[in-house]
Amino acid sequence: MHAPPPALLTTVLVSWSLPRERESPSRPCRFAGKRAMEHGSLADSSASSFSIVEEDHTLANSVRFVLNQDPRVAFCGYSIPHPADNKVNIRVQTTGDPAKDVMKDALQDLMVMGQHVRATFDKAVADFKSNIPAEQMDVDANK
Repeated sequence: MHAPPPALLTTVLVSWSLPRERESPSRPCRFAGKRAMEHGSLADSSASSFSIVEEDHTLANSVRFVLNQDPRVAFCGYSIPHPADNKVNIRVQTTGDPAKDVMKDALQDLMVMGQHVRATFDKAVADFKSNIPAEQMDVDANK
């Protein structure tokens, strides 16, 4: 009987909750109940694959973009195992730092970017509404 390769002996599965947005009664948390799993090796923490459930190309491509901007990342890519699955697999290889830490940093950076876009959009809408009298606004969606 053959012994399994050493990589299989050192495979570890770690899971953690994704960062939570601020919750309110009118806006439930977007990440509530979602999980990410890290598939990596105990021998080499600089390369890992992360599986994120209930997500698709929208998040995966954004995370891939942010990760590829990080100088600590040697390789990053993602795949969706099957179009019917709401799961993405993101592969990260770093220049030496733990892939889990780099992934967490990328998710935090992406959240900051999203918050900036939201704040900028909300300000632009408020500025627009304050500069146009209500009588001139076309709010009838049936036209």
